[in-house]
Amino acid sequence: MDGHLMEPTLYTVKGIAILDNDGHRLLAKYYDKNIFSTTKEQKAFEKNIFNKTHRSNSEIIMMDGMTCVYQSSVDLYFYVMGDSHENELILMSVLHCLFESISVILRRNVEKRAVLDNLDVVMLAMDEICDGGIILDANPINVVQRVALRSDDTPLGEQTVAQVLQSAKEQLKWSLLK
Repeated sequence: MDGHLMEPTLYTVKGIAILDNDGHRLLAKYYDKNIFSTTKEQKAFEKNIFNKTHRSNSEIIMMDGMTCVYQSSVDLYFYVMGDSHENELILMSVLHCLFESISVILRRNVEKRAVLDNLDVVMLAMDEICDGGIILDANPINVVQRVALRSDDTPLGEQTVAQVLQSAKEQLKWSLLK
């Protein structure tokens, strides 16, 4: 195998998907435009991976040249996908962070209806964990705190001075990190 392809990279995650218990997509993000570049290809892959995993007790599968880790809960299936040579433990930490963050956000009610009712916050949590395939955070506590800060819709006039200062510090921090 070409040594260049095996070099470490920050682009660890190729995709994240949440499917229902029929294998239909609730939410999915693919970060590598070279694989599954069309929605049709993505849905075909999701159907295929669901068919292979929905009756399985394992947590990992190699499929279509990718390492996929997954977890189920009530009527949902959570998937994190990476390259075939990707470290499974890193992918599992992303999966764990995604599931635990959503679990806390939904107050341990991780099921299809709750995810659909809070899709905006679930998408925000997904974006806080991974951006463009680069893992930003794998700590569910940090993710939940940032999602709570961003989804706080309190008008500026009703915030305390401490909340305004905290919000300003967060915005300054994020602007400096860009």
